[in-house]
Amino acid sequence: MTPGRRLSLDAARRVALAAQGFGRPRPAVVSGRHVQRVIDQVAQFQIDSINVAVRAQYMPLFARLGPYDRSLLDAAAGPAQRRLFEYWGHAASLIDVDLQPALRMRMRSERTWTPGRVQQILAAKPDLRERILADLAASGPLTAREIDNVEERKKVSWGWNWSEAKFILEDLFDCGTVAVASRNSQFERRYDLAERVLPGRVLEVADPSNEASYDVLIGRAARALGVADLGALTSYFYLKKAAGLASVRRLEASGLLRPVEVDGLGEHWLWHEAAVPRTITTQALVSPFDSLVFDRQRVLDLFGVHYRIEVYTPAAKRQYGYYVYLFVCDDAIAARVDLKADRGRGVLVVQASWVEDGQRPDAVAPRLAEELRAMASWLGLTEVAVTSVGTLAATLARHL
Repeated sequence: MTPGRRLSLDAARRVALAAQGFGRPRPAVVSGRHVQRVIDQVAQFQIDSINVAVRAQYMPLFARLGPYDRSLLDAAAGPAQRRLFEYWGHAASLIDVDLQPALRMRMRSERTWTPGRVQQILAAKPDLRERILADLAASGPLTAREIDNVEERKKVSWGWNWSEAKFILEDLFDCGTVAVASRNSQFERRYDLAERVLPGRVLEVADPSNEASYDVLIGRAARALGVADLGALTSYFYLKKAAGLASVRRLEASGLLRPVEVDGLGEHWLWHEAAVPRTITTQALVSPFDSLVFDRQRVLDLFGVHYRIEVYTPAAKRQYGYYVYLFVCDDAIAARVDLKADRGRGVLVVQASWVEDGQRPDAVAPRLAEELRAMASWLGLTEVAVTSVGTLAATLARHL
């Protein structure tokens, strides 16, 4: 199908889903090749420390490929393969390592100023940065706790209770001087010199200009989104809108982006290779940090769903639950579920389940039940238990 200058909202929704890797048959056995395909599609997996069901970075592959060995993602981000590296994309993310040169403009910007707390630390200990780099050179990778530095720590019950070494390491990380080699079992970053973490072929790439970097990142965002407005294109990697628009115009002139009007949403751009499927057949649970939905305005525009994470909302004021996943059913977001893995009992607990407006509970529930069983099995849990909370709960419980 060759779209004209107008695209219906339904078609735009299907373009977005296809670009994000939904609507393809799931492989019987997931391999590294399948993982790479998703990396090529979405470019980044956002990281989050909350482990109420499964850490956020592992969920996008399950949503698109079905049950897989999580060590495949660890390997892709590990030293033997290093297809992914950790940096700031759409927040902290595992990012396609080939995008590292384009993200150096962010690192260059970070080097132009020093956070106030880092200034305070270095004023008291001027040699600490060099000592940390020497420790890494001699013994890296190291966590902040493994850095040799004597200090008086004050225990606090809130906020970032970081050590001096942690502040310095994070500043070095932001500037690109050090990189994250891996995470330990406590989910702490293990830092090393960037030249020992990144592949040689990436290090050898000359620093691109800011304009060239924007073109790479906006282009990659457009490929991942399929069709998008300027807000979505720039928010994918948290880029500035003015420079993003200039990049869009350059990519448009080169034929990589095609301007389209999406019915009811106005000016958008279509990636030149984007598929415009007539139908989408899929069912998937997506986490709050999945690249399909981490732009909440785009979720509202394309799917008509108002979605917010309520982790930091007091329990009594939550509308849907603590850590709520959206359920994608064909070309709609059909339901949302608050999930928790009770590992002691071996149960995936559906703490609340809600059907979206316009969706039929008896049509959504059996497909959601199937996906919940698959997720429970993938997480090594033996049962799915549904509480009575939510508009979909009774129907879903019958199907489980």
